[in-house]
Amino acid sequence: MGKAGKKVAAAPLAKSKRKVQKSSLFEKTPKNFRIGGDIRPKTDLTRFVKWPKYVRLQRMKKIMLTRLKVPPALNQFNTTIDKNQAASLLKLLKKYVPETKDEKKKRLLEMAQQKNDGQEVKSKKPIVIKFGLNHVTTLIEQKAAKLVVIAHDVDPIELVCWMPALCR
Repeated sequence: MGKAGKKVAAAPLAKSKRKVQKSSLFEKTPKNFRIGGDIRPKTDLTRFVKWPKYVRLQRMKKIMLTRLKVPPALNQFNTTIDKNQAASLLKLLKKYVPETKDEKKKRLLEMAQQKNDGQEVKSKKPIVIKFGLNHVTTLIEQKAAKLVVIAHDVDPIELVCWMPALCR
């Protein structure tokens, strides 16, 4: 058997091109956005806005904190008490609000009046909240502090990050 001529597969039937008549009413014209042409459609440019510095800083800080391993001494300030605990804490602290200047003046005048009359002085200094970093530190060192409340959003955090260890 010799080589017989190879049969080439017949070309597929090409679809006959029909010219569709276009309606002249709805003819599509491409827009020209070059100079002097059509106005470009509005695009969302929020990614390219120069944000205020505080927004950029807080975004950069958030990214940095997710990428870095934060030491436990600093990480404890990332969690805060919930709303119910905060409400009960504020209700407790409300009872120990420091006295105003008028109240103190009135209390001292009563004490002076009692002393002047020769009576025994009964008015005591009220128990109030102590505040301020240096003052609270000395109270902790003297073991006089019963409850220490530390804010979580102190900036720079180095001011208070050592305080929980001191309380222990």
